[in-house]
Amino acid sequence: MENALLNRAGAYDALFRMWRQVRNSPLWIATIALSLRLGWIVLGHTYKFKSTDDNFSFGWEMGRIAASLASGHGFASPFGPPTGPTAWEPPLYPYLTAGVFLVFGLNSVFSALTCIPIFLIAKRMFSEKVAVISAWAWALLPNVMFWCTRAVWETSLSALLLAGVIWLALTLEERDGWLPWLEFGVLWGLIALNGTSLLSFLPATGLWAWYRRAKAGKRSFAGVALASIIFFTCITPWLVRNYRTFGKFIFIRDNFGAELRLGNGNGADGTLMLYLDPPHDSYAMRQFQTMGELNYIAMRKQQALAYIKADYGRFALLSLKRFLCFWAGPPRVTDPVWLGPIKDSLFLASSVLMFWGLARALRQRRPGAWLLFWLVLFYPAIYYFVYAIPRYRHAIEPEMAILCVFLLTEAGKKSTASLPDRS
Repeated sequence: MENALLNRAGAYDALFRMWRQVRNSPLWIATIALSLRLGWIVLGHTYKFKSTDDNFSFGWEMGRIAASLASGHGFASPFGPPTGPTAWEPPLYPYLTAGVFLVFGLNSVFSALTCIPIFLIAKRMFSEKVAVISAWAWALLPNVMFWCTRAVWETSLSALLLAGVIWLALTLEERDGWLPWLEFGVLWGLIALNGTSLLSFLPATGLWAWYRRAKAGKRSFAGVALASIIFFTCITPWLVRNYRTFGKFIFIRDNFGAELRLGNGNGADGTLMLYLDPPHDSYAMRQFQTMGELNYIAMRKQQALAYIKADYGRFALLSLKRFLCFWAGPPRVTDPVWLGPIKDSLFLASSVLMFWGLARALRQRRPGAWLLFWLVLFYPAIYYFVYAIPRYRHAIEPEMAILCVFLLTEAGKKSTASLPDRS
């Protein structure tokens, strides 16, 4: 009997030690996260690509361009019907999607791998406890899994690349040689080819890393020059392709004017006027096909700018509404109806906790806190002038998760410290 109890205790002890290894390992967390995401895909049948125009929303522009690539028609037709070559979206994600168009799990891999830089960033800035909880939160939260299992878009890859470049920036002050600068240039090149809106954060990361290295007495000019050369080397082939295809210089993508019109024009209320988009408006689609991509975008840009210039006060009010939509979530229709307020409350709460956590990190002078401040300041700014949808916030949600967990662990410390000593 005694031997059986000892054997059972030994087994429990071995299981506990194994769990501690799994719990604190970012690789294990990422593996479990990937398993959960693939399971969700299988159970929800979200691996079934839909190809009819009525089901355009599954892949949106990314999926349509990927379908064109996979079918041998080139980087073209962002809305389904043949409309010729396009620069509507940056190239990286459509090419990746086309390469695995019949294989599920691409976004799930990106999302699961994001657990690793989350762990590393949180551990460096705060503590291993914050790192472990933040990584597990990313692995387990349903709203995180939604974006990587329900839509063909670059969102999950953007979150991974951005978290990776933030981790690299945090470590640049300690690393010497050419390799970290080469990595910095390559990562930003991939980010540019995947999601150009993140480029607003590029100057902040470079200047912040330069400043931190200068404080440590290290020179950075040659490294910055190398990173810049690598960055432009990465994006130049696509710039050349755009020039040869369209006969003019286009910096990676060309659709800003059309997107500006979807948020600014008659009927604007601060939200996305999706009904004006060519896939949802037959008249706009005919215009797009007849005029061609560049002329259509120029027309839309002119309409939007005319609307903005007619009443700058109205534009300022719309921008304020878009600020609220970005951080609190736009109005949404849910089934069942009661689910909408719950989702809105959680969306807003995560933003509030993030801002609170960021303020606390700045007060405590945590390493990298100012870097995250510049991220929160610069990245969303473009969406305040165009339109904001929940997907746009996902790119910075790894950093938001870290700050939220940091704040909650700090609150836990205070609660523990305030308990009376009964010894």
